[in-house]
Amino acid sequence: MHHPTLFTTLHAMIGRLVQAADFKRLLSVPPAFKSAHFAVHHLVEAPERPSFARKTGGEAKLSTGHEPVCPQPVDESQENPHGESPDPGFPRWLGCVVPKRHARRAVTRNLVKRQIYAAAERVQAGLPGGLWLVRLRQPFAVTTFPSAASQALREAARGELDRLFQKAARRPEAVVRVAP
Repeated sequence: MHHPTLFTTLHAMIGRLVQAADFKRLLSVPPAFKSAHFAVHHLVEAPERPSFARKTGGEAKLSTGHEPVCPQPVDESQENPHGESPDPGFPRWLGCVVPKRHARRAVTRNLVKRQIYAAAERVQAGLPGGLWLVRLRQPFAVTTFPSAASQALREAARGELDRLFQKAARRPEAVVRVAP
Protein backbone atom coordinates (compact mmCIF):
# COMPACT_ATOMS: atom_id res chain seq x y z
CA MET A 1 0.00 0.00 0.00
CA HIS A 2 1.26 3.47 -0.90
CA HIS A 3 1.81 5.82 2.01
CA PRO A 4 1.18 9.41 0.81
CA THR A 5 3.48 11.13 3.31
CA LEU A 6 6.41 8.95 2.27
CA PHE A 7 5.96 10.06 -1.35
CA THR A 8 5.66 13.75 -0.50
CA THR A 9 8.56 13.62 1.97
CA LEU A 10 10.79 11.93 -0.60
CA HIS A 11 10.16 14.51 -3.26
CA ALA A 12 10.39 17.39 -0.79
CA MET A 13 13.83 16.29 0.37
CA ILE A 14 15.50 14.79 -2.69
CA GLY A 15 14.96 16.44 -6.06
CA ARG A 16 14.53 14.33 -9.16
CA LEU A 17 16.89 14.53 -12.08
CA VAL A 18 15.09 15.14 -15.35
CA GLN A 19 17.58 16.77 -17.72
CA ALA A 20 19.41 14.49 -20.15
CA ALA A 21 22.57 16.55 -19.62
CA ASP A 22 22.59 15.61 -15.91
CA PHE A 23 22.32 11.90 -16.70
CA LYS A 24 25.09 12.22 -19.29
CA ARG A 25 27.42 13.99 -16.81
CA LEU A 26 26.78 11.36 -14.14
CA LEU A 27 27.30 8.45 -16.49
CA SER A 28 30.62 9.96 -17.63
CA VAL A 29 32.18 9.44 -14.19
CA PRO A 30 33.00 5.99 -12.81
CA PRO A 31 30.54 4.56 -10.30
CA ALA A 32 31.24 5.45 -6.68
CA PHE A 33 29.75 2.13 -5.51
CA LYS A 34 28.73 -1.11 -7.18
CA SER A 35 26.77 -4.15 -6.14
CA ALA A 36 25.76 -7.28 -8.00
CA HIS A 37 22.92 -5.48 -9.81
CA PHE A 38 23.35 -1.73 -9.23
CA ALA A 39 25.90 1.04 -9.76
CA VAL A 40 25.75 4.37 -7.93
CA HIS A 41 27.24 7.50 -9.55
CA HIS A 42 27.73 10.80 -7.68
CA LEU A 43 28.85 14.34 -8.50
CA VAL A 44 28.97 17.36 -6.22
CA GLU A 45 27.16 19.68 -8.58
CA ALA A 46 23.75 21.20 -9.12
CA PRO A 47 21.54 20.00 -11.96
CA GLU A 48 21.40 21.81 -15.29
CA ARG A 49 18.76 24.48 -15.50
CA PRO A 50 16.14 23.76 -18.15
CA SER A 51 16.51 25.87 -21.25
CA PHE A 52 13.40 27.80 -22.11
CA ALA A 53 14.72 29.35 -25.32
CA ARG A 54 12.26 31.55 -27.08
CA LYS A 55 11.30 30.43 -30.56
CA THR A 56 10.64 33.97 -31.75
CA GLY A 57 14.32 34.93 -31.58
CA GLY A 58 13.48 38.57 -30.84
CA GLU A 59 12.65 40.48 -27.72
CA ALA A 60 9.34 39.49 -26.14
CA LYS A 61 6.69 42.19 -26.24
CA LEU A 62 4.21 41.98 -23.42
CA SER A 63 0.99 43.93 -23.55
CA THR A 64 1.26 44.51 -19.80
CA GLY A 65 4.62 46.24 -19.89
CA HIS A 66 7.93 44.94 -18.60
CA GLU A 67 8.37 41.36 -17.49
CA PRO A 68 8.38 41.13 -13.68
CA VAL A 69 11.65 40.07 -12.09
CA CYS A 70 11.39 37.43 -9.40
CA PRO A 71 14.35 37.30 -6.95
CA GLN A 72 14.23 33.52 -6.59
CA PRO A 73 12.10 30.90 -8.39
CA VAL A 74 9.55 29.27 -6.13
CA ASP A 75 10.77 25.79 -7.07
CA GLU A 76 14.21 26.57 -5.68
CA SER A 77 13.03 27.97 -2.37
CA GLN A 78 14.87 26.57 0.64
CA GLU A 79 11.79 26.64 2.87
CA ASN A 80 10.87 23.31 4.37
CA PRO A 81 7.08 22.84 4.53
CA HIS A 82 7.34 19.67 6.64
CA GLY A 83 8.79 21.38 9.70
CA GLU A 84 12.13 19.55 9.83
CA SER A 85 15.27 21.60 10.26
CA PRO A 86 16.68 22.63 6.88
CA ASP A 87 19.72 20.75 5.63
CA PRO A 88 22.77 23.01 5.93
CA GLY A 89 24.62 21.12 3.19
CA PHE A 90 24.27 21.08 -0.54
CA PRO A 91 20.88 19.81 -1.80
CA ARG A 92 20.50 16.32 -3.28
CA TRP A 93 19.04 15.24 -6.61
CA LEU A 94 18.42 11.63 -7.57
CA GLY A 95 17.87 9.91 -10.88
CA CYS A 96 17.62 6.27 -11.84
CA VAL A 97 18.28 4.31 -15.00
CA VAL A 98 16.51 0.97 -15.37
CA PRO A 99 17.01 -0.19 -18.97
CA LYS A 100 14.59 -2.50 -20.74
CA ARG A 101 17.38 -4.91 -21.57
CA HIS A 102 17.79 -5.64 -17.81
CA ALA A 103 14.12 -5.51 -16.82
CA ARG A 104 11.86 -6.42 -19.73
CA ARG A 105 8.50 -5.86 -18.06
CA ALA A 106 7.28 -2.39 -17.06
CA VAL A 107 6.06 -3.81 -13.75
CA THR A 108 9.61 -4.85 -12.89
CA ARG A 109 11.13 -1.54 -14.00
CA ASN A 110 8.62 0.40 -11.90
CA LEU A 111 9.24 -1.83 -8.88
CA VAL A 112 13.00 -1.27 -9.14
CA LYS A 113 12.56 2.51 -9.53
CA ARG A 114 10.28 2.66 -6.48
CA GLN A 115 12.84 0.70 -4.47
CA ILE A 116 15.62 3.08 -5.57
CA TYR A 117 13.72 6.20 -4.50
CA ALA A 118 12.60 4.59 -1.23
CA ALA A 119 16.14 3.45 -0.35
CA ALA A 120 17.49 6.96 -0.99
CA GLU A 121 14.76 8.44 1.19
CA ARG A 122 15.64 6.14 4.09
CA VAL A 123 19.22 7.45 4.25
CA GLN A 124 18.82 10.87 2.64
CA ALA A 125 19.90 12.77 5.78
CA GLY A 126 23.30 11.05 5.67
CA LEU A 127 23.94 11.39 1.95
CA PRO A 128 26.35 14.06 0.75
CA GLY A 129 24.76 16.70 -1.45
CA GLY A 130 24.92 16.74 -5.21
CA LEU A 131 23.72 14.64 -8.10
CA TRP A 132 23.09 10.93 -7.53
CA LEU A 133 22.32 8.33 -10.16
CA VAL A 134 21.46 4.70 -9.50
CA ARG A 135 21.74 2.42 -12.51
CA LEU A 136 20.54 -1.16 -12.85
CA ARG A 137 23.63 -2.74 -14.41
CA GLN A 138 22.69 -6.45 -14.34
CA PRO A 139 19.30 -8.12 -14.63
CA PHE A 140 17.86 -10.09 -11.75
CA ALA A 141 17.81 -13.81 -12.62
CA VAL A 142 14.45 -14.82 -14.08
CA THR A 143 14.91 -18.33 -12.68
CA THR A 144 15.24 -16.93 -9.14
CA PHE A 145 12.52 -14.28 -9.54
CA PRO A 146 9.99 -15.62 -12.09
CA SER A 147 7.27 -13.14 -11.15
CA ALA A 148 7.71 -9.61 -12.50
CA ALA A 149 6.83 -7.99 -9.18
CA SER A 150 7.25 -10.69 -6.56
CA GLN A 151 7.84 -9.97 -2.90
CA ALA A 152 11.15 -11.83 -3.16
CA LEU A 153 12.35 -9.48 -5.93
CA ARG A 154 11.20 -6.47 -3.94
CA GLU A 155 13.11 -7.62 -0.85
CA ALA A 156 16.25 -8.51 -2.82
CA ALA A 157 16.34 -5.10 -4.53
CA ARG A 158 15.59 -3.32 -1.27
CA GLY A 159 18.37 -5.11 0.62
CA GLU A 160 20.95 -4.49 -2.08
CA LEU A 161 20.02 -0.80 -2.44
CA ASP A 162 19.97 -0.26 1.32
CA ARG A 163 23.51 -1.65 1.59
CA LEU A 164 24.72 0.62 -1.24
CA PHE A 165 23.14 3.78 0.17
CA GLN A 166 24.31 3.01 3.71
CA LYS A 167 27.83 2.64 2.35
CA ALA A 168 27.49 6.01 0.61
CA ALA A 169 26.14 7.65 3.78
CA ARG A 170 28.95 6.22 5.96
CA ARG A 171 31.81 7.18 3.66
CA PRO A 172 30.98 10.53 2.06
CA GLU A 173 34.64 11.26 1.28
CA ALA A 174 34.69 8.24 -1.04
CA VAL A 175 31.88 9.54 -3.23
CA VAL A 176 32.67 13.23 -3.46
CA ARG A 177 33.64 13.84 -7.06
CA VAL A 178 33.62 16.99 -9.10
CA ALA A 179 32.86 16.86 -12.80
CA PRO A 180 35.87 16.95 -15.12
